[in-house]
Amino acid sequence: MLIPKSFELGDRTYTVLVLPTMSKHGAMGVTYFKSARIEIGKKSKITGMAYRSEEINETFWHELTHAILNDMGSSLDRDEEFVIAFSKRLAQAVSTAKL
Repeated sequence: MLIPKSFELGDRTYTVLVLPTMSKHGAMGVTYFKSARIEIGKKSKITGMAYRSEEINETFWHELTHAILNDMGSSLDRDEEFVIAFSKRLAQAVSTAKL
């Protein structure tokens, strides 16, 4: 899957940056709601190991789920257990869709 460089969500345009590593220790991705930006790392800052493409794709869907829930005003955007469960299923549905 190609990771978008940007997308529209509500009345905002989110920018997506795929970085060599994340600045946040241990994070694979992060969503900055105020600046409408998602950052995704290509490799672990801790181990230096590259992430598989499936992991990068799942990270995008995970961060997009945070952004959508935040845009909706839902407190679920802070419920990591829900976001993980939902975004894994979303990533699976998109990656296995027959077009």
